[in-house]
Amino acid sequence: MRALAVTGRLAEGMVREAVGDRADVLVMNVDVASFITPKMLREASPSGYDLILIPGAITADFGPVAAELGTMVRLGPKHAVDLRSVLPLLDSVELSATVPACVLLEEKMRSQARAAISSLEAGSYAPLSIKGVKVGGASRMKVLAEIVDATRFDDGELAGIVRHYEREGADMIDLGIPLDAEPAAVARAVRVAREATSLPVSVDTLQPDLLKAGIEAGCDLVLSLDGSNLEDVGPMAAEAGVPAVVLPGPEASLAENLRRALALGVSAMADPVLSPPLLGLAESICRYRDFHQAFPKVPLFFGAGNVTELLDADSPGANGLLAAIGAEVGGSVLFTPEYSDKAHGSIRELRRASEMVHLAGARGTPPKDLGVDLLVLKEKRRRPEAEMPEEFVVVEACGRGGGGGEGVDGVDGDGTVAVGGRRMEMDPAGSFRIGVAKGKIVVIHDAVTLVGGSARDLLAEIVDRGLITRLDHAGYLGRELERAQTAIVLGRSYSQDEPLFSTKN
Repeated sequence: MRALAVTGRLAEGMVREAVGDRADVLVMNVDVASFITPKMLREASPSGYDLILIPGAITADFGPVAAELGTMVRLGPKHAVDLRSVLPLLDSVELSATVPACVLLEEKMRSQARAAISSLEAGSYAPLSIKGVKVGGASRMKVLAEIVDATRFDDGELAGIVRHYEREGADMIDLGIPLDAEPAAVARAVRVAREATSLPVSVDTLQPDLLKAGIEAGCDLVLSLDGSNLEDVGPMAAEAGVPAVVLPGPEASLAENLRRALALGVSAMADPVLSPPLLGLAESICRYRDFHQAFPKVPLFFGAGNVTELLDADSPGANGLLAAIGAEVGGSVLFTPEYSDKAHGSIRELRRASEMVHLAGARGTPPKDLGVDLLVLKEKRRRPEAEMPEEFVVVEACGRGGGGGEGVDGVDGDGTVAVGGRRMEMDPAGSFRIGVAKGKIVVIHDAVTLVGGSARDLLAEIVDRGLITRLDHAGYLGRELERAQTAIVLGRSYSQDEPLFSTKN
């Protein structure tokens, strides 16, 4: 396919470097490539091409021009550097006249990855099935999400958490039982959870009477059996067909307890116990590897939460690495609570990570360039920075870094407000209080309270209602709304006029 990449003067060098000898380059008489119009292309009248690529940021309709030229005109990527990845695919991918090539290819790769993951799971063998969920073998590692102290929640609260964890991607729900719980409370929790979801539900305790209460109430899995309760609970679990996770101890190895459980007829998973960082983590990983080699057909329980809850680091990368390690040592179930604020999102992250390593394992590659990823704050490829102009005015920093200051405490008696250390006049149309609630931005004004998920839409509504009259006020408000939206996307807390990220480190 003979292709022509159309660009403006400022991006010419970047485009030529990106396309190499894969396409010709047409530089239009305009500095900014996104300002290219259909009229400009019509007047240039390029010929002899199968495809003309225009910058992905253009929104004008080039359909009539394409018809006149007798050549397909399609949107390339938004950024010139991405032409490197688009051009090699021209013979196999049909580009769009309305969707930028970079977005189209991302969606295509994501769709292909999802289809491949589903196909792999459907065709996989697993030695254990819990309520239709495959565990072990060649199946994807499953995410077991723990609700800590589940019996302390009332029915509505517990059902809400169960449904939230299911939406986050949990494959199974674990009810963590506190030591002072009563059998009746365990039975109630199991019934509530089973009514709230069709996913398998497990009961998590070592106390025999509570495990029995869970089995009688219809739980699908018990955590955990060891030498202290195996003879008491094992026969009941085997008779009810309820699988169990087997632990080492007390005074017995994991292998010994596993053999006893299997002899009782229990469908068992084994938990070699993942140790916290700097308290035996590396040794415990070796323990998993050795146990899997000794019992290759026994599904392994991998307690990822033992690391993420005890590590002050962002969880996406930690969970991605833990899933890769779990896959290498034979892990079948990735277990995590979301007990601390820093670990919120671990269920979703481990689900994505389990999909990544499953797909990568089938391809025989590291988990990268799959179409799905766990990148949140960092990016695979940096976009080129703007060139520093030769002449410019330096704006000196002033005041506190948080900016803002629109709250009541920031208003002085003279009717001014401090913004970034400067004084500005109060907007006669009134001020705003901005917050975040239940995944939405809440904007409170004397005239109306607005709630929405988009900073752009909220600002447009505020302007349409005439609630803002000063340019400096509009600039401040747009910035704060965008910060609130960013906080929602990243799962961070938001406080007006406070920075989203710590500047101390």
